Amino acid sequence: MSTKYIYDDNINGDYFVHDACIACDTCTDIAPKHFKLTTDYDHAYVCKQPKLSNELALCEEAIEACPVGAIEKQP
Repeated sequence: MSTKYIYDDNINGDYFVHDACIACDTCTDIAPKHFKLTTDYDHAYVCKQPKLSNELALCEEAIEACPVGAIEKQP
């Protein structure tokens, strides 16, 4: 089983992006206040953890929409 590398640029909290990310922009389109791409367009990262119910819903939508499953939430 391979180990996932969680990107250091993620803001600490429950949601994170790991190294399966292909920088497709799906999460940044769905929740631009919570996900950003690195300046070199290598990968996305969580720039703001969700707090409000509508923010949580957007981040959950991003998890579901990610084509490679690179966004996760701590259990």
